[in-house]
Amino acid sequence: MTFLLKRQIFNSILTPKSLCRFFSKHCRGFAPQNISGYESPNVYKELPEHFNFASDVLDKWSQMEKNGERASSIPALWWVGDQGNEVRWGFEELGFLSRKAANVLSDACGLKKGDRVIVMLPRIPELWLITVGCMRTGIIYIPATIMLTANDIFYRLQASKAKCIITNDTLAPAVDSIVSKCEFLKTRLIVSEGSRDGWLDFKKLFKDAHDDHDTIKTKSQEPMTIYFTSGTTGYPKMVEHSHSSFGIGMTSTGRLWLDLNPSDVLWGLSDPGWVKFAYSCFFSTWIQGACIFTRHMLQFEATTVLDCLSRFPVTSFCGTPTTYRMMAQHDLTRYKFKSLKRCLSGGEPLSTEVMERWKKETGMDIYEGYGQSETVLICSLHKGMKIKPGSMGKATPPYDVQVIDENANVLPPGKEGDIAIRIKPTRPFCLFSHYVVREL
Repeated sequence: MTFLLKRQIFNSILTPKSLCRFFSKHCRGFAPQNISGYESPNVYKELPEHFNFASDVLDKWSQMEKNGERASSIPALWWVGDQGNEVRWGFEELGFLSRKAANVLSDACGLKKGDRVIVMLPRIPELWLITVGCMRTGIIYIPATIMLTANDIFYRLQASKAKCIITNDTLAPAVDSIVSKCEFLKTRLIVSEGSRDGWLDFKKLFKDAHDDHDTIKTKSQEPMTIYFTSGTTGYPKMVEHSHSSFGIGMTSTGRLWLDLNPSDVLWGLSDPGWVKFAYSCFFSTWIQGACIFTRHMLQFEATTVLDCLSRFPVTSFCGTPTTYRMMAQHDLTRYKFKSLKRCLSGGEPLSTEVMERWKKETGMDIYEGYGQSETVLICSLHKGMKIKPGSMGKATPPYDVQVIDENANVLPPGKEGDIAIRIKPTRPFCLFSHYVVREL
């Protein structure tokens, strides 16, 4: 990708201290509230030998909740359904329920550490439980968008050699239409109000599952998740991330770009199959101990979003330029966002016109961020930065990001080139592990 930059904005001036020491010495190390601990580029040289997001982050927030160090009145997950029904789980309840989900995966489904599972669900509460359950069991989860066709599903099942697929009754028929050709698939798990022939019933199994589960010990750089990305030529590639690349590497995203603390409520609109969901609707938010809010919508509805931002105490909202553009077509002055204090955008460049209208009618800036499936957040407009149209802000620690020419020479301000991340002499740990090669 090529960008025309008006000024040199990719100088990584701050980088977090080694989190492994922070994790072991300080209860709040997994959710720092300021940037005073930042030093020089690529100081992440020591990762803990073992790391698991469920036990090392979520369970610690659960303990803080029990100890009264985090307000239990603010949920960890807040889900609102179509009919106004709500699910509100604190970190303690999230831990309890995700252990039951882990037992469904390991006992009923017969899955074990290292097995691959495709998770193809909309934004429903079970999605978060199953994802955390995969982490607790060491299962490699593969998010998939609910927009996939039967052929898309078949390709992903064959390429990944997934032993299990988890979806709902809307998408189950597409899976059934190609299941006879899937040589590696052993188990189908459905999240539905009813049962289906050939499928295990998650809700029934979950109800009967016990909650006693010890999170499996996982090494920091063992695989945790695989994303299919179409950002390169040919068929979608499999991008593998480790437990630490997302579980620790998203700290800067939550701290600098999202600017969250445990009293915040963040609403992100990304489809669970895209990596932006991991950025804003999972790791970064929970690292900071904040609440993930979601309003169930199979399709984006501008008026529904605007009404919810007015009705619910959402403090941070993360959308895409398309969603902001659709909302800006309405009279925004009619809505009063009493709690909203930070707006964010990613996925594509945001037009100056939309940014200016949003600012004029709501009084709030939109902070852009840029990343890829292979990375965590590469650069963003951090808190306190002056908004400049066309600028993506500064490099996000621990990346050293520069604009280079075709010979990898760093270009001066005002020159067009390619965005590059420095990987020598130290490769940033929060880059993906590798592309998983499909064995034919």
